[in-house]
Amino acid sequence: MGTTDGEQTAAGLIEDPKSFDPKGTLALILVYFCILVTMWVYIYFVEFLGNDLIVVG
Repeated sequence: MGTTDGEQTAAGLIEDPKSFDPKGTLALILVYFCILVTMWVYIYFVEFLGNDLIVVG
């Protein structure tokens, strides 16, 4: 018996687990890290540098 188109499509969707290449995950982590560094630079140099510490409360 031959395979139908549905079976070939379902088999084609299953990828080999050894071929996983997490480039997208690495890209997201690097973008998130850049955002955090930018926020830190803004908070440190703009908000705190040269100003006295103020405790509100």
